[in-house]
Amino acid sequence: EESPAPAPGALPYYVAFSQLLGLTVVAMTGAWLGMYRGGIAWESALQFNVHPLCMVIGLVFLQGDALLVYRVFRNEAKRTTKVLHGLLHVFAFVIALVGLVAVFEHHRKKGYADLYSLHSWCGILVFALFFAQWLVGFSFFLFPGASFSLRSRYRPQHVFFGAAIFLLSVATALLGLKEALLFELGTKYSTFEPEGVLANVLGLLLAAFATVVLYILTRADWKRPLQAEEQALSMDFKTLTEGDSPSSQ
Repeated sequence: EESPAPAPGALPYYVAFSQLLGLTVVAMTGAWLGMYRGGIAWESALQFNVHPLCMVIGLVFLQGDALLVYRVFRNEAKRTTKVLHGLLHVFAFVIALVGLVAVFEHHRKKGYADLYSLHSWCGILVFALFFAQWLVGFSFFLFPGASFSLRSRYRPQHVFFGAAIFLLSVATALLGLKEALLFELGTKYSTFEPEGVLANVLGLLLAAFATVVLYILTRADWKRPLQAEEQALSMDFKTLTEGDSPSSQ
């Protein structure tokens, strides 16, 4: 029986660093809302604060971790890894949906206009793309009906759009953070108010988390090695068709 392939030397340290950054981002978002925005509650004016916290947890932290599944779980069965990848996206989607409902509910109660800002346009686009990506990914990779040929041809698009949607999510979070600061602080933002400084640091940490996740994903030598079962499928596929052999994700 083959021994598991060892993880590349530096990979665990980069993954650990990404988790430290991600958890710090979530904690700092909570601290910002608790210290300067009154905390979080659903049935009150604080309902809006559910929105940034849920979006950071769902579409930034959990989505980033879902992308890293194929780098962290290198020797487990491919189907197990795929199910975990899909489930993390489900959790991210549900949490983000709560955040989306919160902001629309808050606007409705306050009589505010919806979907007029660049942040909101980007947010709806990201949410729609995220949902579409999950549906197509489920249909191709987890639903038993998709052929091996279709999966291998779609995989590069799935990988690219997964990373692109994650980056768009972080960019949208940065836009929302800036919008929230300008609405609340106005001209005081330019006087280095403590809330503004804290939120600026939060923005830098969001960018750092995205950068580290993307670096881990784009290192070719850190990709998940093909398991014996996948190599056998690859060889069978090559002998039966002229299509491309599957590459690891």
